[in-house]
Amino acid sequence: MKSNKGFTLLETVIAMVIMAGALVLLSNSWGGSFMRIRKTQQSFEVAAMLERKMNDVELEYRGKSLDEIPDEKDGDFGSEYPQYTWKLKSRKLEFPDISSALTAQEGGAGAMLMSMVKQLSEYIGQSVKEVTVTVVLTNNKKPLEFSVTTYFVDYDKEMNFGMPGGI
Repeated sequence: MKSNKGFTLLETVIAMVIMAGALVLLSNSWGGSFMRIRKTQQSFEVAAMLERKMNDVELEYRGKSLDEIPDEKDGDFGSEYPQYTWKLKSRKLEFPDISSALTAQEGGAGAMLMSMVKQLSEYIGQSVKEVTVTVVLTNNKKPLEFSVTTYFVDYDKEMNFGMPGGI
């Protein structure tokens, strides 16, 4: 009687199918991990770029008149980060019109209150400027934009409610 000491073809094929399945699962999990690591690195870089640019903007315009902040400005981060660009947009803060809410109250709102609310809205619009810095990542098929907004306030602006000398 002859003894078979090797593997049959069927056993070899089954072992190869099991190994191929394991390799597919392993490569998918590694691929997902590498994708998450890349996205995390990208998020970290974008956050650093936003912080860096916003700090630059705050240092550049701190203590200056709100009118000195440009409405739009853009640039890049140099040869160190060629895939990133930035843009700055600013606008005066628009205070919502709350006169309809005040007049809808029981008894309505008096002319003096309406005048004060209007003047307060105008004052806020003149003394607060909204500044948005956007970092654009351009190495993808579609550019990705990430933004952060801050508010510059002119605390020295005089508030005048129609009284001599203002408040």
